[in-house]
Amino acid sequence: MFAALKRISLTRWIMISIFAGVLIGWFFPEASQSLQVVSNIFLRLIKCIIVPLLFSTLVIGIAAHGDDLKSVGRLALKSILYFEVVTTLALFVGLIMVNVFQPGLGVSLPSAKPDGVAVAVAPKGKDILEHIFPTSFFDSAATNDVLQVVVFAMLFAVALMQVSGRPKETMLSFFEGVSEVMFKFTHIVMSLAPFGVGAAMAVTVGHSGIAVLLNLGKLVLVLYGALVLFVVGVLLPVALLARIPIRRFFSHVKDPALIAFSTTSSAAALPLALENMMKFGVPKRIVSFVLPAGYSFNLDGSTLYLAVASVYVAQAAGVHMTISQQLVMMLTLMLTSKGVAAVPRATLVILSGTLVTFGLPLEGVALILGVDTLMDMARTTVNLIGNCLASAAMARWEGELNLEGIPSGNADMPVVSHRS
Repeated sequence: MFAALKRISLTRWIMISIFAGVLIGWFFPEASQSLQVVSNIFLRLIKCIIVPLLFSTLVIGIAAHGDDLKSVGRLALKSILYFEVVTTLALFVGLIMVNVFQPGLGVSLPSAKPDGVAVAVAPKGKDILEHIFPTSFFDSAATNDVLQVVVFAMLFAVALMQVSGRPKETMLSFFEGVSEVMFKFTHIVMSLAPFGVGAAMAVTVGHSGIAVLLNLGKLVLVLYGALVLFVVGVLLPVALLARIPIRRFFSHVKDPALIAFSTTSSAAALPLALENMMKFGVPKRIVSFVLPAGYSFNLDGSTLYLAVASVYVAQAAGVHMTISQQLVMMLTLMLTSKGVAAVPRATLVILSGTLVTFGLPLEGVALILGVDTLMDMARTTVNLIGNCLASAAMARWEGELNLEGIPSGNADMPVVSHRS
């Protein structure tokens, strides 16, 4: 029996745990809340991986170029342009779906604002720009502020490129060692994924119940339909344009996607996504830049959700918005959603700020909170898939996608030496 259980893949164990978690939460709602500690422990272990793994892989990825700063700048420019085009398309997909199906019609907003609903002000452009640059690396690392860690790592790597001799050799060797150890660390933590995932599902279903989904079912269906349309109408053509083998890509992205779906945490899926995309054939220097940057600038699912949710609130409040007004609101969402991915429940913060800006009732946030977790599962999964595809597409357009096998220096293989 032990041998048979050992042959079951991680993906199947995760699927089994998701199903079991739903049943536990459904039939034992009160008892299921005690499983929160299991989910929290798993997420804590995941979060402690993020900074050392990202920092070490990004430093190696940039510094291994030697003195070739042009290639780093070229990759950054291509990535940012790609992110902006794709997230803009995500906004339009969400806008079209919410206007066609109008899920907010006939919905009554709460008459009073309940306790615990945060009122957020949309961040200004200068605040977003200032937030990008850390005042302390250790503070950024302690709060898992991915964007600030990425900026510091990039500047550190560029400075390291300008160092020569033994100091550079020593630093690169150190970060190569950190990177390899952190990938092994990831393997250990991921073996606990079925327990963490199952507990998270049980807590979610036990807290909200199955019936709560019926009240806002139309909104959930519209969002899921919009996300499917986005994947099929935008991400699939991108994959075909970049000549990405779909079946092989799916086989490498399915495990981190399940983690993202069940935990509603992009951070939880990031370590496994980094490793699997390198196994897919994306060089470490590209995946270690594109994936972290994408979590700040390429949140396709979250951006689409913001478009749907903001117009939904307007519809529920009986506020008619012209297409031009909606487009201005979409532009605001596109700008204010950048660089705040590290904020807990960032999409709700941005949504609240947007509602305030356009004079829409904040009670709409309270209305959406009931099913936000279910919607968060889908949008987080699309965020992950979109960023994994972005790394593969960038590798293809840089002429460095290796589909013949695991590139040297990727995954848990020895990192390409800076001396080679």
